[in-house]
Amino acid sequence: MWVVGSAAAALLLLFTAAGAYAQNEQQGYQKMKCVVIDAGHGGRDYGCISPDKKYNEKSIVLSVALKLGKMLKEEHPDIKIVYTRDKDVFIPLDERAAIANRNKADLFLSIHANSLASNLSRISGSETYTMGNQVSQGNFDIVKRENAVIAMEDDYTTKYEGFDPSSPESYIIFSLLQNAHSEQSIKFATYIQKEYAKGPVKLNRGVKQAGFVVLWRTTMPSVLTEIGFLSNEEDRKIITTEKGQREIARRLCDAFGKYRVDYEKALLTEEEEEKALGKEKEDKKENEIEAEKKVEKKATADEGKRADNQKSKVVYAVQIMATPKRLQSSASHFKGRKDVRFVQENGLYKYYVGGWDTKQQAQQNLPQIAKLFKGAFVIGVKEGKIVDRVY
Repeated sequence: MWVVGSAAAALLLLFTAAGAYAQNEQQGYQKMKCVVIDAGHGGRDYGCISPDKKYNEKSIVLSVALKLGKMLKEEHPDIKIVYTRDKDVFIPLDERAAIANRNKADLFLSIHANSLASNLSRISGSETYTMGNQVSQGNFDIVKRENAVIAMEDDYTTKYEGFDPSSPESYIIFSLLQNAHSEQSIKFATYIQKEYAKGPVKLNRGVKQAGFVVLWRTTMPSVLTEIGFLSNEEDRKIITTEKGQREIARRLCDAFGKYRVDYEKALLTEEEEEKALGKEKEDKKENEIEAEKKVEKKATADEGKRADNQKSKVVYAVQIMATPKRLQSSASHFKGRKDVRFVQENGLYKYYVGGWDTKQQAQQNLPQIAKLFKGAFVIGVKEGKIVDRVY
Protein backbone atom coordinates (compact mmCIF):
# COMPACT_ATOMS: atom_id res chain seq x y z
CA MET A 1 0.00 0.00 0.00
CA TRP A 2 1.35 3.45 -0.93
CA VAL A 3 1.22 6.13 1.75
CA VAL A 4 1.47 9.88 1.11
CA GLY A 5 4.39 11.24 3.14
CA SER A 6 5.94 14.64 3.63
CA ALA A 7 7.59 14.70 0.21
CA ALA A 8 4.32 13.96 -1.55
CA ALA A 9 2.48 16.45 0.64
CA ALA A 10 4.63 19.20 -0.84
CA LEU A 11 3.33 18.17 -4.24
CA LEU A 12 -0.32 18.48 -3.26
CA LEU A 13 -0.58 22.16 -4.07
CA LEU A 14 1.22 21.80 -7.40
CA PHE A 15 -0.89 18.92 -8.72
CA THR A 16 -4.26 20.16 -7.55
CA ALA A 17 -3.55 23.63 -8.88
CA ALA A 18 -2.70 21.95 -12.17
CA GLY A 19 -6.13 20.34 -12.07
CA ALA A 20 -7.75 23.77 -11.79
CA TYR A 21 -5.46 25.07 -14.53
CA ALA A 22 -6.56 22.20 -16.74
CA GLN A 23 -10.19 23.18 -16.39
CA ASN A 24 -10.12 25.20 -19.58
CA GLU A 25 -13.33 26.50 -21.19
CA GLN A 26 -15.26 23.79 -22.97
CA GLN A 27 -13.99 23.23 -26.49
CA GLY A 28 -17.44 22.52 -27.92
CA TYR A 29 -18.09 26.24 -28.45
CA GLN A 30 -15.48 26.77 -31.15
CA LYS A 31 -14.39 24.90 -34.23
CA MET A 32 -11.15 22.98 -34.11
CA LYS A 33 -8.35 25.35 -35.06
CA CYS A 34 -5.04 24.04 -33.76
CA VAL A 35 -3.35 20.69 -33.09
CA VAL A 36 0.00 20.30 -31.32
CA ILE A 37 2.15 17.29 -32.23
CA ASP A 38 4.79 16.41 -29.66
CA ALA A 39 7.66 14.17 -30.74
CA GLY A 40 8.91 12.74 -27.46
CA HIS A 41 12.48 13.15 -26.16
CA GLY A 42 15.13 14.83 -28.37
CA GLY A 43 18.63 16.28 -28.12
CA ARG A 44 20.56 14.81 -25.20
CA ASP A 45 17.47 12.74 -24.29
CA TYR A 46 17.58 9.69 -26.58
CA GLY A 47 14.58 7.94 -25.05
CA CYS A 48 14.55 4.17 -25.60
CA ILE A 49 17.44 2.55 -27.43
CA SER A 50 17.19 -0.72 -29.34
CA PRO A 51 19.11 -3.75 -27.99
CA ASP A 52 21.60 -3.54 -30.89
CA LYS A 53 22.10 0.22 -30.24
CA LYS A 54 21.22 1.05 -33.87
CA TYR A 55 17.96 2.86 -33.23
CA ASN A 56 16.70 5.39 -30.70
CA GLU A 57 13.26 6.60 -29.77
CA LYS A 58 13.87 10.32 -30.32
CA SER A 59 14.64 9.86 -34.05
CA ILE A 60 11.82 7.40 -34.72
CA VAL A 61 9.07 9.47 -33.14
CA LEU A 62 10.28 12.70 -34.77
CA SER A 63 10.02 11.01 -38.15
CA VAL A 64 6.46 9.83 -37.38
CA ALA A 65 5.50 13.27 -36.05
CA LEU A 66 6.70 15.08 -39.18
CA LYS A 67 4.94 12.61 -41.46
CA LEU A 68 1.73 13.00 -39.47
CA GLY A 69 1.97 16.79 -39.58
CA LYS A 70 2.39 16.75 -43.34
CA MET A 71 -0.68 14.51 -43.76
CA LEU A 72 -2.77 16.72 -41.49
CA LYS A 73 -1.76 19.87 -43.38
CA GLU A 74 -2.77 18.26 -46.67
CA GLU A 75 -6.09 16.82 -45.44
CA HIS A 76 -7.06 19.53 -42.93
CA PRO A 77 -5.60 22.75 -44.42
CA ASP A 78 -7.80 24.95 -42.21
CA ILE A 79 -6.15 23.64 -39.02
CA LYS A 80 -2.92 25.08 -37.64
CA ILE A 81 -0.32 22.38 -36.99
CA VAL A 82 2.30 23.13 -34.32
CA TYR A 83 5.27 20.92 -33.43
CA THR A 84 6.87 21.01 -29.99
CA ARG A 85 10.02 20.15 -31.91
CA ASP A 86 10.68 19.62 -35.62
CA LYS A 87 14.37 18.77 -35.21
CA ASP A 88 16.70 17.00 -32.79
CA VAL A 89 16.57 19.36 -29.81
CA PHE A 90 15.87 18.91 -26.10
CA ILE A 91 12.54 20.35 -24.92
CA PRO A 92 11.62 20.24 -21.18
CA LEU A 93 8.35 18.48 -20.37
CA ASP A 94 6.70 21.58 -18.94
CA GLU A 95 7.63 23.59 -22.04
CA ARG A 96 5.95 21.04 -24.30
CA ALA A 97 2.66 21.63 -22.50
CA ALA A 98 3.32 25.39 -22.47
CA ILE A 99 3.68 25.39 -26.26
CA ALA A 100 0.24 23.81 -26.57
CA ASN A 101 -1.27 26.22 -24.05
CA ARG A 102 0.25 29.32 -25.70
CA ASN A 103 -1.16 28.27 -29.06
CA LYS A 104 -4.60 27.63 -27.48
CA ALA A 105 -4.51 24.17 -29.05
CA ASP A 106 -7.65 22.07 -29.30
CA LEU A 107 -5.70 18.81 -29.12
CA PHE A 108 -2.28 17.64 -27.89
CA LEU A 109 -0.71 14.40 -29.17
CA SER A 110 2.58 13.15 -27.72
CA ILE A 111 4.27 10.37 -29.73
CA HIS A 112 6.61 7.83 -28.13
CA ALA A 113 8.08 4.35 -28.60
CA ASN A 114 8.17 1.72 -25.89
CA SER A 115 10.82 -0.60 -24.49
CA LEU A 116 11.22 -3.22 -21.77
CA ALA A 117 14.06 -5.27 -20.30
CA SER A 118 15.61 -8.02 -22.44
CA ASN A 119 13.79 -10.77 -20.55
CA LEU A 120 10.50 -9.15 -21.63
CA SER A 121 11.37 -8.73 -25.30
CA ARG A 122 8.42 -10.93 -26.28
CA ILE A 123 6.03 -8.11 -25.29
CA SER A 124 4.88 -6.03 -28.23
CA GLY A 125 2.12 -3.76 -29.45
CA SER A 126 0.81 -0.20 -29.45
CA GLU A 127 -1.06 1.58 -26.66
CA THR A 128 -2.39 5.06 -25.95
CA TYR A 129 -2.58 6.83 -22.59
CA THR A 130 -4.68 9.61 -21.17
CA MET A 131 -4.04 11.45 -17.92
CA GLY A 132 -5.24 9.42 -14.95
CA ASN A 133 -4.35 7.67 -11.71
CA GLN A 134 -4.76 4.04 -12.70
CA VAL A 135 -1.11 3.14 -12.15
CA SER A 136 -0.62 -0.61 -12.38
CA GLN A 137 2.85 -2.05 -11.85
CA GLY A 138 3.11 -2.69 -15.58
CA ASN A 139 2.26 0.90 -16.44
CA PHE A 140 4.43 2.27 -13.67
CA ASP A 141 7.70 1.15 -15.30
CA ILE A 142 6.72 2.92 -18.54
CA VAL A 143 5.60 6.07 -16.74
CA LYS A 144 8.79 6.19 -14.68
CA ARG A 145 10.90 6.01 -17.82
CA GLU A 146 8.98 8.72 -19.69
CA ASN A 147 8.93 11.05 -16.69
CA ALA A 148 12.59 10.47 -15.80
CA VAL A 149 13.57 13.03 -18.43
CA ILE A 150 12.86 15.83 -15.95
CA ALA A 151 16.13 14.93 -14.22
CA MET A 152 17.92 16.23 -17.35
CA GLU A 153 16.51 19.70 -16.76
CA ASP A 154 18.84 21.98 -14.82
CA ASP A 155 16.21 23.35 -12.44
CA TYR A 156 13.86 20.40 -12.30
CA THR A 157 13.67 20.26 -8.50
CA THR A 158 12.27 23.80 -8.51
CA LYS A 159 10.00 23.49 -11.55
CA TYR A 160 8.41 20.23 -10.45
CA GLU A 161 8.29 20.96 -6.71
CA GLY A 162 10.33 17.93 -5.68
CA PHE A 163 8.43 15.45 -7.87
CA ASP A 164 10.36 12.16 -8.00
CA PRO A 165 9.57 10.17 -11.17
CA SER A 166 10.84 6.96 -9.59
CA SER A 167 8.73 7.19 -6.42
CA PRO A 168 5.27 5.55 -6.21
CA GLU A 169 4.57 8.01 -3.40
CA SER A 170 4.72 10.93 -5.83
CA TYR A 171 2.23 9.34 -8.20
CA ILE A 172 -0.44 8.99 -5.56
CA ILE A 173 -0.91 12.75 -5.91
CA PHE A 174 -2.19 12.20 -9.44
CA SER A 175 -5.35 10.76 -7.93
CA LEU A 176 -6.19 14.30 -6.82
CA LEU A 177 -5.93 15.73 -10.32
CA GLN A 178 -9.26 16.40 -11.99
CA ASN A 179 -8.79 16.54 -15.74
CA ALA A 180 -11.59 18.59 -17.26
CA HIS A 181 -10.92 17.03 -20.67
CA SER A 182 -10.65 13.36 -19.74
CA GLU A 183 -13.78 12.37 -21.69
CA GLN A 184 -12.54 13.93 -24.94
CA SER A 185 -9.02 12.60 -24.37
CA ILE A 186 -10.33 9.06 -23.95
CA LYS A 187 -12.46 9.44 -27.07
CA PHE A 188 -9.45 10.46 -29.18
CA ALA A 189 -7.29 7.70 -27.64
CA THR A 190 -10.00 5.17 -28.49
CA TYR A 191 -10.05 6.28 -32.12
CA ILE A 192 -6.26 5.92 -32.26
CA GLN A 193 -6.33 2.37 -30.93
CA LYS A 194 -9.14 1.40 -33.32
CA GLU A 195 -7.00 2.62 -36.20
CA TYR A 196 -3.90 0.88 -34.84
CA ALA A 197 -5.87 -2.38 -34.97
CA LYS A 198 -5.52 -2.17 -38.79
CA GLY A 199 -1.72 -2.49 -38.47
CA PRO A 200 1.15 -2.34 -39.15
CA VAL A 201 2.01 -3.18 -35.51
CA LYS A 202 0.05 -6.34 -34.86
CA LEU A 203 -0.95 -6.24 -31.19
CA ASN A 204 -3.38 -3.59 -29.94
CA ARG A 205 -2.77 -3.02 -26.20
CA GLY A 206 -5.69 -0.61 -25.81
CA VAL A 207 -6.38 2.69 -24.05
CA LYS A 208 -4.88 3.20 -20.59
CA GLN A 209 -4.48 5.88 -17.95
CA ALA A 210 -1.31 6.95 -16.15
CA GLY A 211 0.42 9.98 -14.64
CA PHE A 212 2.55 11.35 -17.46
CA VAL A 213 4.02 14.74 -16.55
CA VAL A 214 3.82 15.93 -20.17
CA LEU A 215 0.01 15.59 -20.08
CA TRP A 216 -1.01 17.09 -16.76
CA ARG A 217 -0.14 20.71 -17.54
CA THR A 218 -2.01 20.87 -20.84
CA THR A 219 -5.34 22.71 -20.95
CA MET A 220 -6.96 20.72 -23.73
CA PRO A 221 -7.71 17.06 -24.59
CA SER A 222 -4.30 15.33 -24.54
CA VAL A 223 -2.99 11.83 -25.17
CA LEU A 224 0.36 10.04 -25.23
CA THR A 225 0.68 7.20 -27.71
CA GLU A 226 3.31 4.43 -27.70
CA ILE A 227 3.63 3.23 -31.31
CA GLY A 228 5.43 -0.04 -30.56
CA PHE A 229 8.29 -1.68 -28.64
CA LEU A 230 11.89 -1.10 -29.68
CA SER A 231 12.74 -4.06 -27.45
CA ASN A 232 10.57 -6.40 -29.55
CA GLU A 233 12.06 -7.61 -32.82
CA GLU A 234 8.82 -7.62 -34.83
CA ASP A 235 7.75 -4.16 -33.68
CA ARG A 236 11.27 -2.83 -34.24
CA LYS A 237 11.30 -3.98 -37.87
CA ILE A 238 8.14 -1.89 -38.42
CA ILE A 239 8.70 1.31 -36.47
CA THR A 240 12.29 1.84 -37.69
CA THR A 241 11.38 1.82 -41.41
CA GLU A 242 10.03 4.63 -43.58
CA LYS A 243 7.14 2.43 -44.67
CA GLY A 244 6.20 1.46 -41.13
CA GLN A 245 6.44 5.04 -39.87
CA ARG A 246 4.30 6.28 -42.77
CA GLU A 247 1.62 3.67 -42.01
CA ILE A 248 1.60 4.61 -38.32
CA ALA A 249 1.27 8.30 -39.25
CA ARG A 250 -1.62 7.35 -41.51
CA ARG A 251 -3.40 5.58 -38.64
CA LEU A 252 -2.98 8.66 -36.44
CA CYS A 253 -4.19 10.97 -39.20
CA ASP A 254 -7.29 8.86 -39.80
CA ALA A 255 -8.00 8.73 -36.06
CA PHE A 256 -7.79 12.52 -35.93
CA GLY A 257 -10.19 12.85 -38.87
CA LYS A 258 -12.82 10.75 -37.12
CA TYR A 259 -12.30 12.57 -33.83
CA ARG A 260 -12.73 15.92 -35.58
CA VAL A 261 -16.03 14.86 -37.13
CA ASP A 262 -17.34 13.94 -33.68
CA TYR A 263 -15.93 17.11 -32.16
CA GLU A 264 -17.59 19.44 -34.66
CA LYS A 265 -20.80 17.42 -34.69
CA ALA A 266 -20.96 17.99 -30.95
CA LEU A 267 -20.39 21.68 -31.60
CA LEU A 268 -23.42 21.81 -33.88
CA THR A 269 -25.55 19.98 -31.33
CA GLU A 270 -24.55 22.35 -28.55
CA GLU A 271 -25.19 25.41 -30.72
CA GLU A 272 -28.69 24.09 -31.46
CA GLU A 273 -29.24 23.54 -27.75
CA GLU A 274 -28.17 27.12 -27.05
CA LYS A 275 -30.66 28.41 -29.62
CA ALA A 276 -33.40 26.28 -28.10
CA LEU A 277 -32.61 27.66 -24.67
CA GLY A 278 -32.71 31.18 -26.07
CA LYS A 279 -36.15 30.58 -27.59
CA GLU A 280 -37.39 29.11 -24.32
CA LYS A 281 -36.33 32.25 -22.50
CA GLU A 282 -38.14 34.43 -25.03
CA ASP A 283 -41.33 32.46 -24.39
CA LYS A 284 -41.27 32.95 -20.64
CA LYS A 285 -44.12 34.81 -19.04
CA GLU A 286 -43.52 38.41 -17.99
CA ASN A 287 -43.73 37.66 -14.28
CA GLU A 288 -41.06 34.93 -14.58
CA ILE A 289 -38.73 37.38 -16.29
CA GLU A 290 -39.33 39.95 -13.59
CA ALA A 291 -38.65 37.33 -10.92
CA GLU A 292 -35.33 36.52 -12.58
CA LYS A 293 -34.44 40.20 -12.66
CA LYS A 294 -35.10 40.50 -8.94
CA VAL A 295 -32.91 37.47 -8.21
CA GLU A 296 -30.14 38.88 -10.38
CA LYS A 297 -30.45 42.30 -8.75
CA LYS A 298 -30.15 40.73 -5.29
CA ALA A 299 -27.17 38.65 -6.42
CA THR A 300 -25.51 41.81 -7.75
CA ALA A 301 -26.11 43.58 -4.44
CA ASP A 302 -24.72 40.61 -2.53
CA GLU A 303 -21.72 40.57 -4.84
CA GLY A 304 -21.10 44.24 -4.05
CA LYS A 305 -21.19 43.54 -0.34
CA ARG A 306 -18.81 40.63 -0.70
CA ALA A 307 -16.50 42.76 -2.85
CA ASP A 308 -16.38 45.33 -0.04
CA ASN A 309 -15.56 42.57 2.43
CA GLN A 310 -12.72 41.39 0.21
CA LYS A 311 -11.00 44.76 0.57
CA SER A 312 -10.57 44.30 4.30
CA LYS A 313 -10.41 40.55 4.88
CA VAL A 314 -10.14 37.14 3.29
CA VAL A 315 -13.44 35.77 1.95
CA TYR A 316 -13.70 32.03 1.34
CA ALA A 317 -15.39 30.78 -1.83
CA VAL A 318 -15.44 27.72 -4.13
CA GLN A 319 -13.45 27.79 -7.38
CA ILE A 320 -15.42 26.00 -10.11
CA MET A 321 -13.28 26.37 -13.24
CA ALA A 322 -10.47 28.26 -14.96
CA THR A 323 -10.40 29.43 -18.60
CA PRO A 324 -7.92 31.34 -20.80
CA LYS A 325 -10.77 33.56 -22.08
CA ARG A 326 -13.34 35.53 -20.17
CA LEU A 327 -16.82 33.98 -20.32
CA GLN A 328 -20.08 35.89 -20.36
CA SER A 329 -22.03 35.79 -17.12
CA SER A 330 -24.83 33.98 -18.97
CA ALA A 331 -22.52 31.20 -20.29
CA SER A 332 -24.00 27.73 -19.96
CA HIS A 333 -20.76 26.61 -18.27
CA PHE A 334 -22.04 28.24 -15.06
CA LYS A 335 -25.17 26.06 -15.03
CA GLY A 336 -27.47 28.93 -14.12
CA ARG A 337 -25.44 30.27 -11.18
CA LYS A 338 -25.88 34.04 -10.84
CA ASP A 339 -23.18 34.59 -8.21
CA VAL A 340 -20.18 33.68 -10.37
CA ARG A 341 -17.17 35.96 -10.06
CA PHE A 342 -13.56 35.65 -11.16
CA VAL A 343 -9.97 36.65 -10.48
CA GLN A 344 -7.18 36.79 -13.05
CA GLU A 345 -4.09 34.75 -12.28
CA ASN A 346 -1.30 33.37 -14.47
CA GLY A 347 -3.14 34.30 -17.67
CA LEU A 348 -6.35 32.52 -16.61
CA TYR A 349 -9.78 33.67 -15.51
CA LYS A 350 -10.51 31.66 -12.36
CA TYR A 351 -14.23 31.54 -11.62
CA TYR A 352 -15.67 31.04 -8.16
CA VAL A 353 -19.01 31.14 -6.37
CA GLY A 354 -20.13 31.96 -2.86
CA GLY A 355 -18.42 34.03 -0.22
CA TRP A 356 -18.10 33.00 3.42
CA ASP A 357 -16.25 34.32 6.44
CA THR A 358 -14.55 31.03 7.29
CA LYS A 359 -13.02 28.03 5.56
CA GLN A 360 -15.37 25.76 7.45
CA GLN A 361 -18.44 27.49 6.00
CA ALA A 362 -17.04 27.23 2.48
CA GLN A 363 -16.17 23.57 2.99
CA GLN A 364 -19.70 22.85 4.20
CA ASN A 365 -21.06 24.22 0.92
CA LEU A 366 -18.40 22.54 -1.25
CA PRO A 367 -20.07 19.08 -1.66
CA GLN A 368 -23.27 20.55 -3.11
CA ILE A 369 -21.36 22.80 -5.52
CA ALA A 370 -19.00 19.98 -6.53
CA LYS A 371 -22.00 17.96 -7.74
CA LEU A 372 -22.34 20.46 -10.59
CA PHE A 373 -18.69 21.43 -11.03
CA LYS A 374 -16.28 18.51 -10.99
CA GLY A 375 -12.95 19.33 -9.36
CA ALA A 376 -14.28 22.35 -7.40
CA PHE A 377 -12.28 23.35 -4.34
CA VAL A 378 -12.18 26.05 -1.66
CA ILE A 379 -10.14 29.23 -2.10
CA GLY A 380 -9.53 32.36 -0.06
CA VAL A 381 -9.87 35.68 -1.92
CA LYS A 382 -8.66 39.08 -0.81
CA GLU A 383 -8.49 42.29 -2.83
CA GLY A 384 -9.13 40.42 -6.06
CA LYS A 385 -6.39 37.86 -5.52
CA ILE A 386 -6.37 34.22 -4.46
CA VAL A 387 -4.48 34.10 -1.17
CA ASP A 388 -5.37 30.61 0.03
CA ARG A 389 -6.30 27.24 -1.46
CA VAL A 390 -7.92 24.45 0.53
CA TYR A 391 -7.97 21.00 -1.11
